[in-house]
Amino acid sequence: MISVVIPTLNAERTLHRALAPLVPAAVEGLVREVVVADGGSTDRTLELADDAGAKIVSTGPGRGVQLAASCAAAKSDWLLILHADTELADGWERAVAAHMHRHADKAGWFRFTLDDRGVRARLWEQGVALRCGLLSLPYGDQGLLISKRLYEEVGGFRPLPLMEDVDLARRLGGRRLRRLDARAITSAERYRREGYFGRSARNAVLLARYLAGADPERLARAYA
Repeated sequence: MISVVIPTLNAERTLHRALAPLVPAAVEGLVREVVVADGGSTDRTLELADDAGAKIVSTGPGRGVQLAASCAAAKSDWLLILHADTELADGWERAVAAHMHRHADKAGWFRFTLDDRGVRARLWEQGVALRCGLLSLPYGDQGLLISKRLYEEVGGFRPLPLMEDVDLARRLGGRRLRRLDARAITSAERYRREGYFGRSARNAVLLARYLAGADPERLARAYA
């Protein structure tokens, strides 16, 4: 059984995307609980989470802080970290169950997909696949399936305002990361709004600065 952990901040427009595919798995017994890690939402996020029967953990803003607190509160032996604008595609339950059965010593991530039919989206997806293949750095919008034992062994999420996903992936290392045979479909709204090239360039600069030792607090201010 797994605890699904979803960090939120004013996510009322997208939270249903993350929650809907979890319902059949909850009925079948794979999902034990959903923990919503809220960073101070002022919209209907908490109301929607409560209506869905989720456990709510409220913290200050910052995904690292939110995820550290909610993962600590999760009751299952396995954690599935999922962004609020990401929807798991059909077949995710089989992929998760197979990984838990065969690869308890590794963390799993999903193949990144955008809900955009354009060529730019396909190119972006290929770039993400290349990053994961060369650098072993899946991002949070690809989900993360990890046993509580392994999560605690590597020190869990640190209270970083940005790059908490990269920080954890680096501590896991390529040998303890494995791609799951399923897709995580993320909203392309921000990519369309900001422009694929602009967002790509900004993300690349932020990652490069972080890997070079830049303070995550300063990076978060630049990202906002």
